Amino acid sequence: MGEQVQDGSPTTSGPLPIQRLHESLINRIAAGEIIHRPASALKELLENSLDARATSIRVAIKDGGMKLLQIQDNGCGIRKSDLPILAERFTTSKLKTFSDLSRLTTYGFRGEALASVSHVAHMSVVTKTKTDSCAWKAYYSEGVLIPPKAGQTPDPKPCAGNDGTIITIEDMFYNTPTRLSALRSSSEEYARILDVVTKYAVHNPKVSFLCRKAGSPTPELSTSPTSDVGQAIRLLYGHSIGKELLHVEVSSTGAGGSHSRDTSADDLDDPERWSAEAYCTSPNYQAKKIVFLLFINHRLVESSSIKRAIESVYSGVLPKGAFPFVYLSIEVDPRSVDVNVHPTKREVIFLNEEVITERISDGIQQKLVGQSHSRVFEYQERTKENVRLQGLIVCSLSYTRVPHFYPSSVPKLYSQHKVRTSLHDRTLESMIPVTNPSRSDGGDAFGSATALRDIQESSCNLTSISKLRQSVRKSVHRDLTEIIKKHTLVGIVDKHRCLSLIQHATKLYLVNHAALAEEMFYQLALMQFGSCRRIKLDPPPPLRTLLKLAVDAEPGTERSGLGKNEIVDRIADTLLAQRVMLTEYFAMDITPDGEVQTLPHLLKEYTPDLNKLPAFLMRLGPQVRWQSEQECLYTFMRELAYFYSPSPSHFIPSMSAGDKTQEKSASWQTEHILFQALRRFLVAPKSLLENDVVQVANLPDLYRVFERC
Repeated sequence: MGEQVQDGSPTTSGPLPIQRLHESLINRIAAGEIIHRPASALKELLENSLDARATSIRVAIKDGGMKLLQIQDNGCGIRKSDLPILAERFTTSKLKTFSDLSRLTTYGFRGEALASVSHVAHMSVVTKTKTDSCAWKAYYSEGVLIPPKAGQTPDPKPCAGNDGTIITIEDMFYNTPTRLSALRSSSEEYARILDVVTKYAVHNPKVSFLCRKAGSPTPELSTSPTSDVGQAIRLLYGHSIGKELLHVEVSSTGAGGSHSRDTSADDLDDPERWSAEAYCTSPNYQAKKIVFLLFINHRLVESSSIKRAIESVYSGVLPKGAFPFVYLSIEVDPRSVDVNVHPTKREVIFLNEEVITERISDGIQQKLVGQSHSRVFEYQERTKENVRLQGLIVCSLSYTRVPHFYPSSVPKLYSQHKVRTSLHDRTLESMIPVTNPSRSDGGDAFGSATALRDIQESSCNLTSISKLRQSVRKSVHRDLTEIIKKHTLVGIVDKHRCLSLIQHATKLYLVNHAALAEEMFYQLALMQFGSCRRIKLDPPPPLRTLLKLAVDAEPGTERSGLGKNEIVDRIADTLLAQRVMLTEYFAMDITPDGEVQTLPHLLKEYTPDLNKLPAFLMRLGPQVRWQSEQECLYTFMRELAYFYSPSPSHFIPSMSAGDKTQEKSASWQTEHILFQALRRFLVAPKSLLENDVVQVANLPDLYRVFERC
């Protein structure tokens, strides 16, 4: 019984001595409890940024966060004097005594997040406070400062930077190969990261979030500060959820309570006080899997008991196998919550959990009962008017008491005059198996909508600009503009020719979305004349190099009678001579040495194809009429609009994985950002009716055709 071997099994040598573990091993074990995967590291860093009162958070990911995970915020920053102990365990600004745990209103408090990250990855920090004259950069490993290169001191180094903090994590789990091999594919890890960012973006609608893959010009997730949680849900989880949202407020006093981040003195005087706010879907929404967001005192947590209680509420109103979307935020007195029961703060324990859960379930059930008088059903109907037609008709049935007769004065609405849209606003793309869940529309974890910023018309005293703006107003086709503003996108039918199908009322139109986009970007350039935003090119490319690339690729240059180098020199000299005007009017900065520093950014949520930049610069030479002011401004803005509009070059098939990714990104940007911008900004001219918008179907006419069959 007293025998043991090295692994703890019995031997003849007796029990092994108990020894103290080495500190590096202790820290490595503790780090494994905190950092399970890249998404858990990001959750800790997001909470630090929110604790720092950041209003803008940007996340960059490479290989699912395993190669690179970077988070940048504009919060209060970190003092230089605190950098030496920043990554040590149990160093925090949130706690001083144990009693502070009972009044905790911040996300972090133990000081283990950065320490854990530094033990399983290479970590660097760039930070600047408002009082600092410059930013400071520091590198960490195993919880201590390290020099950036051999032979240098480990002290923080001064560098350029904005107010806030940038934390860069590289090669996660490089020293724990077992944990690294246990992770799933990079795409699944990236989906988990997007899930975390999405949930925090919903709960913090006043904060701007952006998440993208490193090197990709198009963000996977982008939000601007919105007014409330409901708008954030519509933005991030899609229209199908947003249009079915119900708002529920429950509290200990029976009325909806406030949901501010700070706990008032009155709340602290009453430990029994609590409040809850929920956004849940009506019985008309059904998904194959529940989406449940739970925040307790603003912490993203999990609770199987609360989740089961809400599922039981919906089991009475939804069919078997159908589930809702639920966002729930509960606020209780900090003294009633124990946040220190799980290493990752994934679970919390609070008093009166059963009572609170029951009250919330009752509140949601009452809201659902109030909505149950109007439900959407699908059924097959055989009518006298058309016995042969059997179609899927969406009807709204009322459960309220109705008379036994219908007034004869109410005209009957025939099926061929009903505006048909799917229950879930389906597109052509939604009927194809989705390989990337973050691009799906509907009840998935990540919505596809993007909030477009308002664009105000700039004030300008130039007569030529006033005439051009007046010309746009005169050429407007009001019916076509109404169609574009209120259309429903059916899908992109031919990417190579930039053709798409849109629906308006009972009519179906085939449109050249590249031509529509070109006209819209011209109008945006004209509207923002003299006040455009800038796209910064870093590093700035040489103008002559870009022009040479375009001239070499352009066929027929020999017919001009000039050599290619001479053509490049002439165009470059023309643009350099006009660079002051280009900077002032169009935010296009070209240095005297011929480097292109910035380009005009017409639509902040939309990124043009920079592969077209050489051709755009080359066309500015012969296509812009530089001698006349009005013609110069008009032709320049037309060339700029052509540069911004999508082109078939976006969708050229290629065996390269990078090109396929770029094709998908451009296609997604066209469908989810460009068409949204067309609805909002395009004033359609009559010229688009000639070749770019064609009616291809009309529901009443289709009914006549099938009735004759």
